[in-house]
Amino acid sequence: MSKTQTLYAAFTGHLHAALDALEAAGSLPAGLKRNAITVEPPRDASHGDLSTNAAMVLSKPAGMKPRDLAEALVAQLTKLESVTSAEIAGPGFINLRLSPAAWLAELRAIGELGADYGRSTMGGGSTVNVEYVSANPTGPMHMGHCRGAVVGDALATLLEYAGHKVTKEYYVNDAGGQVQVLARSAHIRYREALGEDVGAIPEGLYPGEYLIPAGQELAAEFGDKYAAAPESEWLALFQARTVAAMLVMIRADLALLGIHHDLFSSEAELQASGKPDEAEAWLRSKGLVYDGVLEAPKGKTIEDWEPVELPLFKSTQFGDDQDRPIKKSDGTWTYFGADLAYHFQKAQSADALVDIWGADHGGTVKRIKAAVAAMTGADGDPTPFEIKLVQMVQLLRNGEPVKMSKRSGNFVTLADVVQEVGKDVVRFTMLTRKPEAQMDFDFAKVVEASKDNPVFYVQYANARVHSTLRKGVAEGGFTPSPEYVELLGEEELELVKLAAQFPRIVEAAAAAREAHRIAFFLGDLAAAFHGYWNLGNDRVEKRFVNAADANLTAARLFLAVQIGQVVRNGLALLGVEAVEEM
Repeated sequence: MSKTQTLYAAFTGHLHAALDALEAAGSLPAGLKRNAITVEPPRDASHGDLSTNAAMVLSKPAGMKPRDLAEALVAQLTKLESVTSAEIAGPGFINLRLSPAAWLAELRAIGELGADYGRSTMGGGSTVNVEYVSANPTGPMHMGHCRGAVVGDALATLLEYAGHKVTKEYYVNDAGGQVQVLARSAHIRYREALGEDVGAIPEGLYPGEYLIPAGQELAAEFGDKYAAAPESEWLALFQARTVAAMLVMIRADLALLGIHHDLFSSEAELQASGKPDEAEAWLRSKGLVYDGVLEAPKGKTIEDWEPVELPLFKSTQFGDDQDRPIKKSDGTWTYFGADLAYHFQKAQSADALVDIWGADHGGTVKRIKAAVAAMTGADGDPTPFEIKLVQMVQLLRNGEPVKMSKRSGNFVTLADVVQEVGKDVVRFTMLTRKPEAQMDFDFAKVVEASKDNPVFYVQYANARVHSTLRKGVAEGGFTPSPEYVELLGEEELELVKLAAQFPRIVEAAAAAREAHRIAFFLGDLAAAFHGYWNLGNDRVEKRFVNAADANLTAARLFLAVQIGQVVRNGLALLGVEAVEEM
């Protein structure tokens, strides 16, 4: 850390020092792998402050009984001034109790580190490519894209905070049939802009009004040059122009959520650069692509199916249920073949890859994971690759489904939702459940000012800190100070113990690629802070501002400031503003 070491990191260090001492004394074999060792709070708070599984994890490879190893570790750990007791629980877990001074030192550390409290060097500067949203460039962002956008963006921020170098990437699917449909739809709006009565938009084209400005721009640039021209003369041009216009719209929509990608990668450019051919040649050199004939599809008679030789990727070698074609019979790339090449490109410039996909793409997870497992990164090893599936969001208003947007044609736009409830509400709400769980987004409930609304409850914690500070000044000129924190009691220290978990939560969330853990933690911390604050409603001596004891007030205000700091740090990771008044 830049200024000081946080408590959980320090005790992890103490534990490894104890293991080193046992190795040096010959009580423990040298060279045992320690990566599975954890230092965390016990599940039951009555068991102590910290718990470690070190004896359980190392006993088998060390050839020792877990309790024997635990006793040896306890003898080392109880030498620490900050440890008041150490107990062995069950088959060999070690539970530690720490002195109040240890927790007060952590409270001061929060004050010293400020916005850096929780920041980690865990990532070691390794590069992670996080690809998210990647919606077809055929219209504005809708709420089907919103959840994945927020999940991906929060994860990218979290990984940077945990010490990784992150590339935030959007893959533009601008080479498929859907963008030709877009161009044809834009051509109708172009003719409409020229004054032609185009009538109803034909079935199969995009009916949304969002294409009207694109048609007007095309009319202004080209006049009636392409109004009656054959499709072959304008299709590619209109496709390029309209995709570019849609990307301007998409960027603007994402900016409403505070989302800005580092890189927009074009599928069309990928194919034009020969990257799919390069990927195929590389895989063939490894014996992972061969020319073969797929089995007839189930449910079809032999008359309906022609045995065609296609280049097939050996995905069964990596756990898939059948080998997959990377090209179609007409020589064009399959969606899988193009996607394989795209990941081949990403794997050459990143140490790890993370994709955020909609749950409707779940059927292709196994095959693309197989493909990436077959590829090597710059160091010659397979590139770590994870896919996070995100479930759809159901929009409700007072429990009733929300009607679709006229402008979009058949969906509710992200812009409409952000305009109504605000960026912070949308972003935090999207992270209040695990991404793989279904979510209802009820307009009435997400703006409700109650403890049942997690967005309000967490933001109100920071606002309450600031109102408490203002009250301190108004009622006696009281200001926060760390000088008297020894006056804080056990109930206040419980708040410190919870806040002190933030650095380890950051590292665990980054390692698991699960940004929602930060939102869950903030909910717990806010609840604990509100719970303590409410004690003062009935017990004067528990109030943060107590005119009868200036020193205790200064200490409690310092505590409040540090709880607010941790809340703000967590909200910053989620891309949510920490408001000071509500």
